[in-house]
Amino acid sequence: VYGLEMAVPGRFSLSEALESFRKCLTDDGEILQEHYLNGWKGLVKFMNSLGSAFSFISNDAVAKIQILENYRCGANGQMYLTVQSMVKYEVDHRLVDLEKRGDHCESGCRTLLRLHRALKWLQLFLEKLRVASDDSKTSVLCSEAYNDSLANYHPWIVRKAAAIAFYMLPSRASFFEIMNMGPSEKVVATLGEALPLISNTYDITQELYNQHCLLDLP
Repeated sequence: VYGLEMAVPGRFSLSEALESFRKCLTDDGEILQEHYLNGWKGLVKFMNSLGSAFSFISNDAVAKIQILENYRCGANGQMYLTVQSMVKYEVDHRLVDLEKRGDHCESGCRTLLRLHRALKWLQLFLEKLRVASDDSKTSVLCSEAYNDSLANYHPWIVRKAAAIAFYMLPSRASFFEIMNMGPSEKVVATLGEALPLISNTYDITQELYNQHCLLDLP
């Protein structure tokens, strides 16, 4: 699925990360945390392969992934099997700081919300890459995606640093080489199939958090 046969062992393959996002959705719309986090681990490898431009996001993502992995492997791990079960468990047991940061500043709900917001940015960026022309400036594409999503949650100093970092991004062709999925036509086709899965995962999470008034956790 998603061009896995094109992947070179030992190198990052975006197709493998996207396959994890396919697996994370059950038939009834539940989001399996194991595969969701595996997808994120792949996206972190992707960001790291681009140098320091995304380090301010990838480093934070690594920390958030570890927090959620610890919950999954902890005493109440069964409650963290899916995003839905995690939200129900933490909300029902008042394990979420809803209005100000307190004893539960590293709750699963708050932690996943940070990954959720970053996923929107990556989704927008990859979609822009997919439809862009070969001579498009990836720095502009990335900045547009960032400004439409993650920038809304970052202080000015972080937004400024991000703008500078994005100028160092490689060309669209170089991006496609890093994705390790074969010719550019294959990359475009794979993204066209897989990005709706990321979008669906995002939309389900967004609606779940909205239902429980969790979209603005401090």
